[in-house]
Amino acid sequence: MMKRTLKKIGFLITPVAKLLLSLFFKKKYLQGRHFDTSYGGYFWAVRSAWQRNILRLARPLPWPSGLTCYVSNPDNIVFHPDDINNFQSPGIYLQNFKGKIQLGRGTYLGPNVGIITANHRLDALDEHEDGQDVVIGEKCWIGMNAVILPGVVLGDKTVVAAGAVVTRSYPQGNIVIGGTPAKILKEI
Repeated sequence: MMKRTLKKIGFLITPVAKLLLSLFFKKKYLQGRHFDTSYGGYFWAVRSAWQRNILRLARPLPWPSGLTCYVSNPDNIVFHPDDINNFQSPGIYLQNFKGKIQLGRGTYLGPNVGIITANHRLDALDEHEDGQDVVIGEKCWIGMNAVILPGVVLGDKTVVAAGAVVTRSYPQGNIVIGGTPAKILKEI
């Protein structure tokens, strides 16, 4: 009964909600499966607008995100709007001020995942080395507490085990990697 009522009034509410939310977020991020086929995206967007844009508890981003999601440079990340769910996980840390991060469509990031594009210089810790892009293929799964370091390329359907530290590229895809440093554990 409740679903039918929501569907009846949904066609009136969603355009107004998108219009109001576009005051806080880029329109291209207010579409996709979380907005077009469910109301989850609207919940995330309202929560994010309240916490980040109105209360200023964290720096605003051009897309809805959880309070503990950190992205150093929103202009240096590429992802599909269907994957906005990745920015709702707690503790996501995307350090990309000196390099780009590309997340393939259908990729999932677990809680506390860190993706880093530039390390500190060993001879001058106040400075960073040149950035290196990180590319993660389509339909990958990055487990909780995993860290991906600068210059890493992961092929499609790569699973990174929880707690892994990925120091080198695995462009072939269809594998499970894990450990510190990460190595191939299994081919899929």
